[in-house]
Amino acid sequence: MKVRLLCMRHAESENVAEALGQVEVVTLPGLVEMGVGEREGATDPAVRARSAEVLRSWIVDGRLDEAVADGEDGHAVTARVVAALTAIAAAHRGETVALVGHVGSLTTGLSALCGLGRRVWGAPLPHATPFPVEWDGSMWRCPSWPCPVQGRGARS
Repeated sequence: MKVRLLCMRHAESENVAEALGQVEVVTLPGLVEMGVGEREGATDPAVRARSAEVLRSWIVDGRLDEAVADGEDGHAVTARVVAALTAIAAAHRGETVALVGHVGSLTTGLSALCGLGRRVWGAPLPHATPFPVEWDGSMWRCPSWPCPVQGRGARS
């Protein structure tokens, strides 16, 4: 069986492809992490704190106008991730695909599609942990979240 791995352009996708065996790797720009503009690559605690604050504002509060420095706002991140996931679902109806992405952008997009919001805040997606995302042609579902929120399951 040929597996198609859909991913952002990143060395991690090559690692996943190697772990899965023989796969076709397709890179999708819509799956890149949230852009932080001039602060891209910064490692100082202030940028990390602002990134977490912005992500929370998008996912929990629905305030998509927020951004880190001159980076993308939540509208832009949500639009591109939702577009990528919708295109994947449309191109692979009835199929199972493996997707590799980034915690912030995937959580933002999936929150918008599945209505996750506060239920998943405090439970960041762990690295390389698979979980199902379903689309029935009209509705998205995230039947489980791979990391329970402080002792309780995060189910939609």
